[in-house]
Amino acid sequence: MEHGGSQQSLTKLAVSATLHCLTGCAIGEVLGMVIGTALGWSALATIVLAVALAFVFGYALTIRPVLRSGLPLRAAIGVAFAADTVSIAVMEVVDNAVMLLVPGAMEAGLASWLFWLSLAFALAVAFVVTVPVNRWLISRGKGHAVVHQYHGGHDGRHQH
Repeated sequence: MEHGGSQQSLTKLAVSATLHCLTGCAIGEVLGMVIGTALGWSALATIVLAVALAFVFGYALTIRPVLRSGLPLRAAIGVAFAADTVSIAVMEVVDNAVMLLVPGAMEAGLASWLFWLSLAFALAVAFVVTVPVNRWLISRGKGHAVVHQYHGGHDGRHQH
């Protein structure tokens, strides 16, 4: 029973970490896709911008609460890189692969339901693929597990 409870707890933590990652990735992805599409950029240029912004926002969402714990900025950046790089990278690869595989999604334009449904679908697929990755990382004390040591005094719950 204890073992099953800890497995369930690990899965909940992985889902929480992945939702955190999804939030940063979604902000960056949507912003990058909107900017690139509005400016008429190529699919490649738009994806590069979206991925860059996904990393920026993903890291920023981790750095903020770590800074509140009293860690200096340089150390907080290091924690964010350790915690989120693999998760964001997996999410971005999957998300952008799905966007490229949906016929016409990248060319559809911001006013098209195809664009927005494809982006929502791509982020959902990326979430499903990334949860087990985060679960595996956390079970080994890596990934988002690194952040949790800086949440002391916050009743031990995820505070993003």
